[in-house]
Amino acid sequence: MRALNAAASGMKGLQLKIDTIANNLANVNTTGFKKQRVEFKDLLYENILQEQKVDTDGRPVIVQIGQGVMTSATTRSFVPGTLQNTNGDTDVAINGDGFFEIVDEKGKTRFTKDGSFKISLIDGNSYLVTNEGYKVQGLDGDINLGTDVDKIIIDKSGKISVKRNGSDNEEEVTTLKTDKFFNPSGLESIGSNLYASTAVSGNPISNETEDTGEVWQGFLETSNVQVVDEMINMITAQRAYEINSKTIQTADKMLELANNLRR
Repeated sequence: MRALNAAASGMKGLQLKIDTIANNLANVNTTGFKKQRVEFKDLLYENILQEQKVDTDGRPVIVQIGQGVMTSATTRSFVPGTLQNTNGDTDVAINGDGFFEIVDEKGKTRFTKDGSFKISLIDGNSYLVTNEGYKVQGLDGDINLGTDVDKIIIDKSGKISVKRNGSDNEEEVTTLKTDKFFNPSGLESIGSNLYASTAVSGNPISNETEDTGEVWQGFLETSNVQVVDEMINMITAQRAYEINSKTIQTADKMLELANNLRR
């Protein structure tokens, strides 16, 4: 019976939607997190009555029965989150389309909206790193702040300066490298708030050549998940799941009735 397969496909799709909503809600307090949504498309149709037939008005008649639904994509929304003041010297947010550029432990370039950076002492020098210890990139590569750093100053263009040994003199070190993408929705999420570029996202376009947004020191970008919206989506998906479940129960009763009639 077609209804069984169609309803089952609906339940599978809705389960994925509920899983996605649950992940969004779980990351409501994750810095720089971008919510996802699930997109669906209908499956192939079966022709019951071919279009060679015509009705009384001479119009071609075709009868088709759908076979259910399938997931077509999970899309990530890069709508900006709120910029929250933290007053942290190494907390940075981008007011714009840009991403911070990171190099992971395997030497691969990654991108993030999470600017909750730290200072790590490596071979006697201070480096700007992520919470995982991955090095944040400047226009000249790894951001080496040197030694005896008392204070870090980052202006809105991303220029990084430091004060050393109690001095009031600012020493320019480098400029944060930020990148934007032609199609950020095509970025691949790899966990730890990191993304990898793909053929779909296009190559990164750095702030060396184009405007990628202002850099705000002492701020972090919050998650763009809206709890109320996600709860509404959850309720809608739950109701649709129940309806599909009811369809399966109804189809099962119809099959049982048909089998009893044959006896």
